[in-house]
Amino acid sequence: MYIQYTMDQLSLPMDLEEDIPQNHLVRVVNAAVNRLSDSIFASAFPGGGRDSYHPKMLTKIIIYAYTQRIYSSRQIAKAVRENVMFMWIAGRQRPDFRTINRFRSKRMKDVLEAVFTAVLKFLVEENYVKLEHYFVDGTKIEANANRYTFVWGKAVVKQKAKLQEKVQTLFAAIEEAEKQEEHEQAGQDLAELGEASSLTSEKLEAAVQQLEAKLQTKPKDKSLKKAVRVLRKDLLPRLQKYEHQQEILGDRNSYSKTDLDATFMRMKEDHMRNGQLKPGYNVQIGTENQFIVGYSLHQRPTDTRCLKPHLEKVKTALGKLPGTVIADAGYGGEENYAYLESEELEAVMKYSTYHKEKSKKWQKDISKLDNWQYDEAEDTWTCSAGRKLLFRYESKETTESGFEIRKRHYRSAGCEGCPLKDACTKAQGNREISVSLRYLRYKQQARERLRSEEGYALSVQRMIEPESVFGQMKNNRGFRRFLLRSLPKVSLEVGWLSLAHNLLKKAAVDLKHEMTAQG
Repeated sequence: MYIQYTMDQLSLPMDLEEDIPQNHLVRVVNAAVNRLSDSIFASAFPGGGRDSYHPKMLTKIIIYAYTQRIYSSRQIAKAVRENVMFMWIAGRQRPDFRTINRFRSKRMKDVLEAVFTAVLKFLVEENYVKLEHYFVDGTKIEANANRYTFVWGKAVVKQKAKLQEKVQTLFAAIEEAEKQEEHEQAGQDLAELGEASSLTSEKLEAAVQQLEAKLQTKPKDKSLKKAVRVLRKDLLPRLQKYEHQQEILGDRNSYSKTDLDATFMRMKEDHMRNGQLKPGYNVQIGTENQFIVGYSLHQRPTDTRCLKPHLEKVKTALGKLPGTVIADAGYGGEENYAYLESEELEAVMKYSTYHKEKSKKWQKDISKLDNWQYDEAEDTWTCSAGRKLLFRYESKETTESGFEIRKRHYRSAGCEGCPLKDACTKAQGNREISVSLRYLRYKQQARERLRSEEGYALSVQRMIEPESVFGQMKNNRGFRRFLLRSLPKVSLEVGWLSLAHNLLKKAAVDLKHEMTAQG
């Protein structure tokens, strides 16, 4: 009546590989890692001590775990003990969770990018990727940090300024209260501190030491003793704390106390619907055929300033950049256009007003510069009313990254009596404009490329390139929050995710080709 069932009898075959289908994902991971040269891992294992687990074996189980939505080192170690696929790829070895976590976050910190690049070269050799087009986009992923332990840059500046003024007031009170010769010297020391805005903890420390030395000669001076106690116990430690916070902030506006590298950003996942800022990182990727060609991690919430460092990182890894970069309007700034031009890359990249310019409202708006005429020979602009704006002067602006923007300023010879003035400007006097002619040239080039047949096709394809990859990562594989902390370790997590995605995509493409061949 029943099929014979016994747990005490040895059965054949005993090889775990017999239970794994030929086209299974775990075989794709195994084959890809086996192709890597052992020399890649040499720097991660300097030698000495007991023998280590083979880095290829650990690399395989971590990549395969990420493809299976397993990100915890404890869960990976459990899978190695219980899951047939993990048992086979680990060769029945059982590294514990500490070994796995140490390998992926410390051992591989200088090796993972080389592994990613080597696997990408295999994909290029087998024509999965051609490195012709580079579709770039970014997404924000929440950091493994407390959402409510934050430090805001503006608050630090405000509190530091108040404290510096309080210190200056205290020293002024000491100087005013003491008229003797010794205390006049203290006033000279105060003068060396400078203005409140330039007061530093080093200067304050030196001044406090001088006051303490003076207190030794007059131990009964209660006012001086109280001032030294307030400076030493309260004001100086607070000033040092504010300086340390500003050092951590750098050019950011916030950070989390539990992950100092995480910046507070506005996420798309806003379950409370109150625009809550959460600590996170800006993940930038570039794709081709939905394979990840390059990745980078940034602390800036906006994409504009991320393009240049991202492409520089890709250029360092691959030795070159793909010929065409396709991006959305979030990257369409003058600095980015200038960088792509200097690298001799074709940019299919929108700017912020590209879609608005197509509307009838924009085209009929007489206040818009796009609806005016520019005479290059005379260097004048002609408004919709036919009046000329003459060149006055040129100004320069320098961005945070050091890029110089030159703007030319023009003013109308006279707007009095113009029937279109109310629709043109709200200014009381004559209309003035400031224009970057270089940016206008870049926008015209972008406009022509985007309206060409090839450019339009690439801009449409961009919608299903990086966006699909982010959908796979965040929705299908459930990676919405980092497990590790600090920028270097979080960068490694993105690297493991990218490796797992590329091998998953390779397995899907192979399966599709196989089904097409059979059908």
